[in-house]
Formats: sequence, C-alpha cells, structure tokens
Amino acid sequence: MPRKLAAGNWKMNGVKASLGEIRILAETHAGSDVDILICPPATLVAQAADIEGNIRIGGQDCHANKSGAHTGDTSAEMLADCGANYVIVGHSERRTDHSETSEQVHDKALAAWDAGLIAVICIGETLDEREKGETNQVLAKQLAGSVPIGALAANTVVAYEPVWAIGTGKIPSFDEIAQAHSFIRGFLASQNETSEAHGMSLLYGGSVKPSNASDIFALNNVDGALVGGASLKAKDFTAIITALEAST
Repeated sequence: MPRKLAAGNWKMNGVKASLGEIRILAETHAGSDVDILICPPATLVAQAADIEGNIRIGGQDCHANKSGAHTGDTSAEMLADCGANYVIVGHSERRTDHSETSEQVHDKALAAWDAGLIAVICIGETLDEREKGETNQVLAKQLAGSVPIGALAANTVVAYEPVWAIGTGKIPSFDEIAQAHSFIRGFLASQNETSEAHGMSLLYGGSVKPSNASDIFALNNVDGALVGGASLKAKDFTAIITALEAST
C-alpha cells in the first residue's frame, strides 16, 4: 500500500522565524501514522532539518548536475547534505516561469535518486487543455517524459496538480480528481513494475484546504496532498494532516 503523505510547499515564503511552525507540527503530530513533509525555501532547509521530531524536510527544486558553474542553483547532493529527504521537481511554476521541459524534470529526478532523495514529480494540465478534453494526453506526455523508467515506490512520489487550480481557490470535481489519479496509476503500471506503480504515493495538489481535504482523501488513488499556502501555518496544515490521518 502507498504511504500516506501530507506535503507542504512553502514556495518563496518563510524566514527563520517561520521555523516555529515546523516545531509546532512536530509536537502536534509526534505520533502520526502518516508522513509529513515541509519544503521550505533553500535558505531554511538545513535549519528545518535540525528540528527534532518526525517532520521530513525537502527542497523545492534541484539542478540536474552535482556541481558546476550554475550560479544560484542548488544540487540534490547539497540538499541531502543539509538533511533533506525529498525534493520537488517539475512544479508547474518551474515549468511555466523557468520554461522547464519534462526532459529536464526527468534529469532532476535522476539526480535526486543519485543523492538518496525522494523525487516528488509534479504534473498537471492547464485550464485550456482541460476544456479541450486533453487532460489524459497531457498527463501521459508529462509522465512519459518526466518519470524515469524504473521508478520505485521508495524513491518517487507523483503529484497531480491541475495548473488552473493552484492558488486560485478553484478545484476540479471529485470525479475529475479520481479519474486523473486512476489514469496516472494505470500509466505508471504500464511503464514500471506493477507492484512498484501501485506502491507509489499519488498526491493531489491545487487549492487543498481544511474544508475540502477529507473529501479529497476519500477518493481512490489519492494518497495525500501537496499543499501550498495552507501549509505555511501549523494550524491550517494540522487540519489537513488530521484529515489524512483519519482516512487511513
């Protein structure tokens, strides 16, 4: 069975004082039976990783190379050295704002694996693609290009984030989320060992909040969430984590 995972992506938010929110989460969910992940900005990864408790820490991106003349970039090896366990790759904001291709995401996922990190690979369609009925084609293309062959449940998480639902307050219908996750699971099984594909955690992301988390987690093939703004405050994220705990 896939591990349940509540992942928080802080994006370009957070300063040293924000680490207190992680400490609260660690105290509140000390005995949780789900995995809890916070991906703070790179400036806070090392300090976040030093916080005692069961909160896992990840990076928000990594370079495909281990080192080199890449000003401003951070390698997966550097993140692991800071104490990170995970790294997000292929987030739609990276694909859009930095013109990242699925091939680049693929190479970053390999770099994450080489560094001993779990790659959280993000995929998702735009509103125009959804309205044209192209969702499955887009997801298939992104999965084929972004997820390296041989992906394992132990090193890969896939996050489905419809681009039009991220930070907008909009959300697909529950049937649409379930259909997308079922398609993703089936596609992964066609590309990898079936047992591994069925063991990978599939997260939903896009305007997840306390008020809709329980309904989302009740859907088949939804093993958790990749949460943006609602993960910045422990109080808000705790409500989402509690909903995931109740779904196990």
